[in-house]
Amino acid sequence: MAAINVSPLFTSSSSLRTFSSYAPQNTPTLSLYSRFAPSLSFPSISLRPPISTKTRSLIIASAVRNLSEVKPLPVPATPEEFAAKFPSDAGVYAVFDQNDELQFIGISRNIASSLFSHKSSVPELCCSVKVGVVNEADRTALTQAWKSWMEEHIEATGKVPPGNESGNTTWVRQPPKKKADLRLTPGRHVELTVPLEELIDKLVKQNKVVAFIKGSRSAPMCGFSQRVIAILENQGVDYESVDVLDEEYNCGLRETLKQYSNWPTFPQVFVNGELVGGCDILTSMYEKGELAGLLKN
Repeated sequence: MAAINVSPLFTSSSSLRTFSSYAPQNTPTLSLYSRFAPSLSFPSISLRPPISTKTRSLIIASAVRNLSEVKPLPVPATPEEFAAKFPSDAGVYAVFDQNDELQFIGISRNIASSLFSHKSSVPELCCSVKVGVVNEADRTALTQAWKSWMEEHIEATGKVPPGNESGNTTWVRQPPKKKADLRLTPGRHVELTVPLEELIDKLVKQNKVVAFIKGSRSAPMCGFSQRVIAILENQGVDYESVDVLDEEYNCGLRETLKQYSNWPTFPQVFVNGELVGGCDILTSMYEKGELAGLLKN
């Protein structure tokens, strides 16, 4: 990784004080949280306006450059302790294991939340952390701050932290996998031994919530279906979904379902074997607070 050249801005660490004599509003400030000096903070880092985003980012990056100077904090066990000990501000953080080996350098808009997530997913790797807060920082400034810590570590050890290596997903929050959509038949060329209407009846009565939609739950093919999926996901309910446009595995479903439910449009949502309705009805129930009660019954 190429080094960031900030020599035109600073010639030594004491140069930071050069900018503290100015006090324009909306000045980004860096704070470092440590075990021995929790209130330690840098003076305001500023330049007389106008100041470009790139220049401002380099100033902040220079301020958080010395990862080795930040004292580590032990990682607590409970959410309450996290909230009390760590800031909910944006910044960079470095996570160390029980042997004080650096495992990961991260960037976050909410440091406390990110650290708690790591502690929950990989507790054996989260024993202590170093934190650098960049107040009122934009994305570029945060990225530059992260790069400065990465570069310092690589220069000192000759290697990238394990969690930052290409392909390592240990520290990346993975989105939950969406449930697969149901298929009513083994294929359009396979002769059914049970009428399609009977398959529909069995499906809606054996599952608490069934949504017949256009497209899949991961990629709805119309705005109404997308809205229905969003509402069900928001309610946190376990539901089944069926793609009425899938002519390979649900051939003939659209017309058969219209006759079964006596409802001409899609999507169609069934709860406890009964048709609730389409997007408009589901949205109305959701906005009135009626849907949650229905889904709990």
